[in-house]
Amino acid sequence: MTASSAENAADSKCSLSGLAPLEAVLFDIDGTLCDSDPLHYQAFRELFLQIGYNDGVPITEEFFIEKIAGKHCDDAVRGLFPDWDLEKGLKFMDEKEDLFRKLAKEQVKPLNGLNKIRKWIEEQGLKRAAVTNAPRPNAELMISLLGLSDFFQAVIIGGECDRAKPFPDPYLKALEVLQVSQDHTFVFEDSVSGIKAGVAAGMPVVGLTTRNPESLLMEAKPVFLIRDYDDPNLWAALEELDQKGAPGGTATA
Repeated sequence: MTASSAENAADSKCSLSGLAPLEAVLFDIDGTLCDSDPLHYQAFRELFLQIGYNDGVPITEEFFIEKIAGKHCDDAVRGLFPDWDLEKGLKFMDEKEDLFRKLAKEQVKPLNGLNKIRKWIEEQGLKRAAVTNAPRPNAELMISLLGLSDFFQAVIIGGECDRAKPFPDPYLKALEVLQVSQDHTFVFEDSVSGIKAGVAAGMPVVGLTTRNPESLLMEAKPVFLIRDYDDPNLWAALEELDQKGAPGGTATA
């Protein structure tokens, strides 16, 4: 599927109306609240060069998307270092996360429209949680840097569940903690792994085309794709949801 055909597929079914009355909205963090993947990519590149990974040839963005983005730490280690024991691989990942956090403190910015969707959710009185495969220190740092510490009512970490994304466990845990129904909740995600997790948990997922190719995201079966939270398709879907009986007023772009 080409990028244009993915857009057409998404445009043809931009609806969340079946969720009315809406109870909750769940968010991934990296690539969903902010465009942090370039910082992860930079941290991996620097540390890979230090250890001579890939014979000293810098990794490409395509390699990062295929082998790393959206994956739980243990899964990424097994794929990146098949000849290493897990403990050694996890130590490398800890060093990478330290470097990422240093970079994030200087460079992280919210995705366009994030404050707008935050305001809408608060005005609707909806419950909300962040659901991520990132380590808790990363998740809490990013949420704090984005000014969302008081917004999220729960932060669910994949590594603290029985199984991380792409399994549904983290999203099922979020539903349990918030005490909401999957039939009245939707998810924002930017990775194939995350979209698969949300879909497997029985919820519609709105995919963000922050970094990953649209054609790849569509294979994971999001209900539709948006470029960011200013996307007219999102606000049209929220307005339709309001009209079908969602709590509160009317969505406005």
